[in-house]
Amino acid sequence: MKNTLVLRMGALMMVMGGLWLGNSQQPGLTVEKIADDLHVIVGNGGNVAVFTTDDGLILVDDKFEKDVPEILAKVKAISTKPIRYIINTHHHGDHTGGNQKMMEANAGLEIVQHKNAREKMVAGKMPGIPRLTFGSETAIHLGGKEVRAYYFGRGHTNGDITVLFPAHRVMHLGDMFNTGGPFIDYAGGGSGVEWTKSIYNALKLEADTVIPGHGPISKKADLAAWNAKFETLRNRMQTLKKQGKSKEDAIAAIQVDDLGWGVPGLKQRALPGLFDEL
Repeated sequence: MKNTLVLRMGALMMVMGGLWLGNSQQPGLTVEKIADDLHVIVGNGGNVAVFTTDDGLILVDDKFEKDVPEILAKVKAISTKPIRYIINTHHHGDHTGGNQKMMEANAGLEIVQHKNAREKMVAGKMPGIPRLTFGSETAIHLGGKEVRAYYFGRGHTNGDITVLFPAHRVMHLGDMFNTGGPFIDYAGGGSGVEWTKSIYNALKLEADTVIPGHGPISKKADLAAWNAKFETLRNRMQTLKKQGKSKEDAIAAIQVDDLGWGVPGLKQRALPGLFDEL
């Protein structure tokens, strides 16, 4: 009984933290190059973008606290310039867990995120709460280069943003785009109805390459196809609900295998809330 309770509590914490089991188990971090001044650190948590300028670095997300030493080592191999800014795509611990240690390791470092994400971090008493927030749009100008951040509405949570590197036509969507499939964090203000609308707005940006929250670097067409799958999933659930099926029967009956998503527990983690929202 005790062991069962421990396992259940562990599973609950994973859901509440918005963590992705398939990625949290990966050993070691690797670096992928998009351009001479734009790299992505992948593995064990959310994908971290590293943007280099002559006056310092801008990172997007910082994984878990335990990953900070390895992140710093990977960053140093890219550039010896100091980290000046970190942009959090949302509040979950696999994207913000390194905030506090990053601030301790980099004097003067500022962390930026959407105001709703900060509210969630404050409410959850999470470490590394940023001092800088924004509402709909902001930009960082550093070393003659620019990074933009946009809030297009609810999706994975109510504080997810899209980060654009305009010079390279690259955008980082955090967990608004996970190649394995969506997790709608309703406790975090997420919405399966509004999510696809938010993605449509992101697709209007002048970008060709997309960095997902988890998964391989993708193309804009991949994001559009993923969004269409999400709409298919939602329409199927809407149809089952209109047929008068109960939540349990609808979740059991809905077809998901043909979508090609590998999110562990997709039906349990996303669909009950989606049924209620619809």
